[in-house]
Amino acid sequence: MRNFNLRFLNSSVSALALLGLAGLALPLAAQAQGKTTYRCPSINNITHFTDDKIEADRLRCTPLTGGNVTVIQATKVFSPPSAVPGASGNTPAPVRVAAAPQAGSRIDGAEQRSRDSDSKGILETELKKAETKQAELVKEYNNGEPTKLGPETVNNQKYIDRVADLKANIARNDSDIASIRRELRISAK
Repeated sequence: MRNFNLRFLNSSVSALALLGLAGLALPLAAQAQGKTTYRCPSINNITHFTDDKIEADRLRCTPLTGGNVTVIQATKVFSPPSAVPGASGNTPAPVRVAAAPQAGSRIDGAEQRSRDSDSKGILETELKKAETKQAELVKEYNNGEPTKLGPETVNNQKYIDRVADLKANIARNDSDIASIRRELRISAK
């Protein structure tokens, strides 16, 4: 075992846990190998560990005691070059902020009428689709007695499940139609 560094990240709980585990495990492995492991003072948030006695004396490191050392390789933190200022000569892309209308500002009357007309047209189209779908569902439901399909003649549970699904779809679609009509009434005011 030679020299290795662990980066200490204040904002990362997992990095703290990893560092704590490495700090607890370092003395254990060193003892098993018959070497002493030293913890050196932190420089720029980098904690340095070594098993070299000469380097430990030079850096005024303290010996770790208590057991075996286990070294766990950490994964590298990926940061795209554009997110790091100065990386590969690029500066980060500027952040775009959508401009919302100012409080008290008004939209031109013609613009508002155009928006209202578009909205009403969309709602009317959706209402026609929902009503067409409702008519198809009601026809297929056939007052709770739809015609049985191939596998339903043998397996009655499939038929019962399909009838229940049709009934639920009719109720859901009816609710959608009521909502669209309510929205149309509100927009007409």
